[in-house]
Amino acid sequence: MSRSSCAVYASAIISVHLIIIGIALLVAGVFQTLINDRLKGEITLTEGSKVFGTWKNPPPPVFMEFFFFNVTNPDEFLAGAKPQVTHMGPYTYREYRPKINVTFVENGTKVSALTPKTFVFVPEMSAGDPSVDNVTTVNIPAVAVMNKLRDSSFWVKTPISMFMNSIGTTMFMTHTVDELLWGFKDPLLSRLHKIKPEVDEYFGLMLNKNGSNDGEFVYLTGEQSYLEYGRIDTWKGQKLMTFWGTNQSNMINGTDGSAFHPFLTKEERLDVFTADLCRSIYMLFEKEVEVKGIPAYRYTPPREVLASANNNPENEGFCLDQKKCLDDGVLNVAVCRKGAPVIVSFPHFHLGDQKYVDAIEGLKPIHDQHQTFLDLNPTTGVPVRACKRAQINILLERVPGFPMTRMLNGTIFPIMFLNESVTIDDASAARLHKLLSIATIVANFPFILIALGVILFLISILLIIRSRQRKTTAKKDTSYSPVSAKADDPAEKNGTFIGMTPVEKS
Repeated sequence: MSRSSCAVYASAIISVHLIIIGIALLVAGVFQTLINDRLKGEITLTEGSKVFGTWKNPPPPVFMEFFFFNVTNPDEFLAGAKPQVTHMGPYTYREYRPKINVTFVENGTKVSALTPKTFVFVPEMSAGDPSVDNVTTVNIPAVAVMNKLRDSSFWVKTPISMFMNSIGTTMFMTHTVDELLWGFKDPLLSRLHKIKPEVDEYFGLMLNKNGSNDGEFVYLTGEQSYLEYGRIDTWKGQKLMTFWGTNQSNMINGTDGSAFHPFLTKEERLDVFTADLCRSIYMLFEKEVEVKGIPAYRYTPPREVLASANNNPENEGFCLDQKKCLDDGVLNVAVCRKGAPVIVSFPHFHLGDQKYVDAIEGLKPIHDQHQTFLDLNPTTGVPVRACKRAQINILLERVPGFPMTRMLNGTIFPIMFLNESVTIDDASAARLHKLLSIATIVANFPFILIALGVILFLISILLIIRSRQRKTTAKKDTSYSPVSAKADDPAEKNGTFIGMTPVEKS
């Protein structure tokens, strides 16, 4: 057997072995297990892990957009007409949120941290100048004061009502965007501050929020179980809140929205705790998306998250006064807003009862523009894009003893909504691309072996067939065939001999 023939048959044998080994590795799941274990080990909140540095100081820029609802017919509304609002914004701020006081506790299985937030105005991403643009909106300090005195006696309400009239307090106020966001000295609150020093004389929707934090969080590192990566263990030292009416409503579930465990599935429910809402919400898979070439699953809150107890019994604990329970899509958070009648919802009452939309002229909920969502890479759990959208509303209802409220009928009035968004930066996207490529190659290594084996086997078969065809052709070319002598060729009959004639004897 020639050397070339030996090489061909050796290639065939090697190809068969590659196929067998590839199938064996695929069935055993060796490489998939290897890459899974490696990722689980790297995606932990521990010193030196791949994600710890970006968890402490996230590189992708976070932007906070504020949109205001400007009331165009305040007097007509107080006379009984339907309120009309126009949209103002966005007023965009770059949000910086590095974690500080990062400390490992309980033998490194948990890590505590504070997350102060700093806001810097970005004029090129904004619709106007917040120091100049005026907004007419509900006089929230006045509403809060009247609501606080709802159960007080006539002798308490009357002098307060008279004082409010004397300083020109009405149900609506006009201030700049800056003042509404970051604070202004309110005359009514200033008067009350002299009587009760604990009352802050300044009011602002984001008052004292610039540079502040939501309290200390303690997170599970994920070392003991990858499913616990980033999950909140305690908030402000509590495992359970005390705001709401049931233990289920008071539970602190899931993460803070910045970290999720790897190997996400489309079937699972993602729990997120939001300090702004004083509650946990959850998200479900909606669709597959792609961000900067990175595959992701989009998770969004379903309608049931803010549904009334009638439509979702799990939310029973969020209504503290059974006589004043709200309908779908809104949540009364007065219990954690110092008694102010603050109602939160999604922007334009998205996913809410239609009556809330119909009560205000100028609202139009649009799913793509007003939904909250998380786009997460399912392999690593890394957020590649996110939008947290929420709307702040005020409940306007009649308060006995205050004549200016006599025409109010329980309208949930929109004040502003915010959009806190982030998209993975290019450098982080490139690193994630590289990681996913390596993970894909390693996970598919058995398929690569099988493919190589099949290709090599086909080539070997082809070479064997061609080799046999060549041998057959060569045999035909070198075989002997007898040739008949020509009858009329005397030279070939007698060869080179001379013909002899017999001589007769005498």
